Amino acid sequence: MPLPMGHAAIGLTTYGVCNSDEPILSRWKVFAGVVVLSNLPDIDILVGLLVRGNGNAFHRGPTHSLLFALTAGLLAANAWRLWPKAPRFGFATGFLVTLSHVLADALLTQSQVSFLWPLSVNWSHGHMGWHDLIGSVLLGSFRDFEIVAACGLFLFLYRWTRGFRIFERRSRTAIVSKVRRGPSSG
Repeated sequence: MPLPMGHAAIGLTTYGVCNSDEPILSRWKVFAGVVVLSNLPDIDILVGLLVRGNGNAFHRGPTHSLLFALTAGLLAANAWRLWPKAPRFGFATGFLVTLSHVLADALLTQSQVSFLWPLSVNWSHGHMGWHDLIGSVLLGSFRDFEIVAACGLFLFLYRWTRGFRIFERRSRTAIVSKVRRGPSSG
């Protein structure tokens, strides 16, 4: 099961593929925004802990749905209007980064998500208190290493192969440009 670090890695990978020309690590606000969006569906754990003392009370419900990802994408695309210092995301990027969380939970865990909420609802079972939450986030994050490593490898290979295509295009363009200008006088 992906924990916050795993969801962040998947979200950063999604962002990296959607915006492959932009170096995300050099822009801390964008980096932080992606980490927040990619973990946003788990806000239901905090709500459950605050309202019922059980993090699983509302987990995997509406926040783990296509509708929630669409709403988060819309809010992310317009957040800078309310708070000018917020990073600017396109709707598609905000939607896909949030959706990456829902899809990761659907594919990498055995519990169902409420993907088509409100048409279908699937809740988590069991009890998760504050101690369980803190323990799993702090001590269980080493399990996310495999996800982080896989995302890092995927993004490296994606950019590496894409870089060769860009390099080839630039090389041809540079050669054509040099031929058109003629030999340099120097």
